[in-house]
Amino acid sequence: MKPGVDYIGVSVGALILNKKGEIFLTKRGLQATNERGMWEIPGGKVRFGETLQDAVKREMKEEYGVDLILAYQFPAQDHLIPRERQHWVPTCFVARVRVGQAPVIREPEKCTEIGWFSLEHLPSPLSIVTKLDLGVYGHYLAGDDLFSLKTK
Repeated sequence: MKPGVDYIGVSVGALILNKKGEIFLTKRGLQATNERGMWEIPGGKVRFGETLQDAVKREMKEEYGVDLILAYQFPAQDHLIPRERQHWVPTCFVARVRVGQAPVIREPEKCTEIGWFSLEHLPSPLSIVTKLDLGVYGHYLAGDDLFSLKTK
């Protein structure tokens, strides 16, 4: 049985920022779980018994060799990929890389390119979940209170 295919998968992502405010994005390789060839905010599956925070830190260490400092967690979302018949429930963390570290590709079969991009110059095509996360991040930057029950 495969998560995301045979049952709803739980995943995490890391919207990693550098000092210039650029976002770290990765291009999904041929052995990625889904959305191959798309640029994404990197992430991965949550293992049974693992916290979301531990999962995102583990994934970034395994795949890019960096330790993360987590700043903020976005709400969970619905990551539906009808074309691939997959269903995931991801949450994304805003984070930065520990000083003195730089991401490198450690799993070239799952990731073919990496880079830092400004919000004004993002690569294409972006994965579904990355578009969702960037939408939440835009509200975050605008100071919108996403969790308020007040209506305007």
